[in-house]
Amino acid sequence: MEEPLLGGYVSRRDRCGRILRSWLPILSWLPRYKLKWLQMDLLAGLTVGLTVVPQALAYAEVAGLPIQYGLYSAFMGGFIYTLLGTSKDVTLGPTAIMSLLCSSLVAGEPRRAVLLSLLCGLIQAGMALLRLGFLLDFISFPVIKGFTCAAAVTIGFGQVKNILGLKNIPQEFYLQVYYTFCRITEARVGDVVLGLLCLLLLVMLVLMKASLRSGEAPAYSRAARKLVWTVSTMRNALVVVGATLVAFAWDVTGHHVFSITGNTTAGLPPFRPPPTSDVTANGTVIPFVQIVEDFGAGLAVIPLMGLLESIAIAKAFASQNNYRIDANQELLAIGMTNIMGSFVSAYPVTGSFGRTAVNSQTGVCTPAGGIVTSLTVLLSLAFLMPAFYYIPKASLAAVVICAVAPMLDYSAVAKMWKIRKLDLLPFLVTFVMSLWQVQYGIMGGVAVSGVLLLYHTARPQITVSDQGVLLMELSSGLSFPATEYLSHVMHTQALQVSPPRSVVLDFRHVSVIDYTVVSELRDLLQQFQLQNVHLIFYRVQPSVLQVLLKADLQGFKHTDSVEEALHVS
Repeated sequence: MEEPLLGGYVSRRDRCGRILRSWLPILSWLPRYKLKWLQMDLLAGLTVGLTVVPQALAYAEVAGLPIQYGLYSAFMGGFIYTLLGTSKDVTLGPTAIMSLLCSSLVAGEPRRAVLLSLLCGLIQAGMALLRLGFLLDFISFPVIKGFTCAAAVTIGFGQVKNILGLKNIPQEFYLQVYYTFCRITEARVGDVVLGLLCLLLLVMLVLMKASLRSGEAPAYSRAARKLVWTVSTMRNALVVVGATLVAFAWDVTGHHVFSITGNTTAGLPPFRPPPTSDVTANGTVIPFVQIVEDFGAGLAVIPLMGLLESIAIAKAFASQNNYRIDANQELLAIGMTNIMGSFVSAYPVTGSFGRTAVNSQTGVCTPAGGIVTSLTVLLSLAFLMPAFYYIPKASLAAVVICAVAPMLDYSAVAKMWKIRKLDLLPFLVTFVMSLWQVQYGIMGGVAVSGVLLLYHTARPQITVSDQGVLLMELSSGLSFPATEYLSHVMHTQALQVSPPRSVVLDFRHVSVIDYTVVSELRDLLQQFQLQNVHLIFYRVQPSVLQVLLKADLQGFKHTDSVEEALHVS
């Protein structure tokens, strides 16, 4: 009597354990943690930390926020993802794309940026709990490429003003281009020289690292290769530190030749609930509802793009390193990161491809590397904020430009032209509209992709051959938008000719039909009977045949024999 109960108890306990491990993936790898993993996680976490600090400062500029908000957004992801993430490689934090999206909504207001992080996190976590990750499948590859290419152009050109040392340039892309060229004669020589030198150094270090991966540098010794790899991996931090020392040296001599970051808020951000209202410069309080209305479509675009970017990165590195991820769990991880991040004044974050690549290449073994990265950011906030005063804006601009340059993917456009030219339409719509307003570009691209998808659904290819009777083969499935087109082909090819022709309708590619299709087939059968010709259904799949038999169609005939189908009387 007790054994079955005991067996049932063990079964329930195991089931509860599996459920708990699915919600907290750390319980799956932490009991197996090895000492040698700790060394690799420490190295990877520190390397990514030295990469994320300068990038976070630069991306805060892209978002139009004080630079400390980049660091506020860079540390919560490491702690949360260690608990909830299913990829050992992914790092969460501020990225160029999310910063650009935020800049179009928050208008440089930190309180709005923090509230946006909370709302995005709630939406993303809600999608994870409701298993709505499949919605990302409706964003096609051309739309993604159109958006990322436009983002690269917008972000990259947006940093040109910092390279030139120009101020008070509008945020809108087209106005930005116009006023940048109009005021190019006002460029500051110091910023231009320093910015171009930083760009040159970054490009050289990128090329050196690429030569190591491609094996084009066989003359390097093992120690030299390791040194080159280390320097090129930490290139952002090294270039920003070097530029800061140069700016400090000139500043203490009384020569203010560079545009520097200036005063920043020192210390760790307070842990407090995110604001639910905003206050204008003249003291007017803007309520929560009004802020949400101001966000508008951005509240749909930013969470979706954050999820899309992070999950795409996680899947790519999971495939590369031979493990699997749980997409819905990834949604939960990024959602909770944004929710908790809003309590430390963060703006929305997502997975970073560049930093994830660094994490993977450094040999990270578990998500615990993110804890080291987060601690590095916290130490920077606690002790290094006074030094950030002298960071030249031109050096941060160079970091951003080099980070977004690989997003401008020319080869993808060439492949779309070669494989299917029609895919260039949603790509171009997304690209052009994103230069105007990012969220409208994505929605426009999705709308165009949806129209193309619906068109092919409503106009399936029908191959007609004359084999004594007309053989009509549907090249794809049959759904209600296509019924009118199928009826038109039947009438013009068989019923309205003289004499009327019998038709064999090849149904082998049709796996599902609905009431509209059944109703249209009933009308067609009646029309064929009135003309004293036959409509024969050929190779009907069992699931469809069952529906057609239940519909009790008068005159319905089907066969799996080609001879019988083609020799109707």
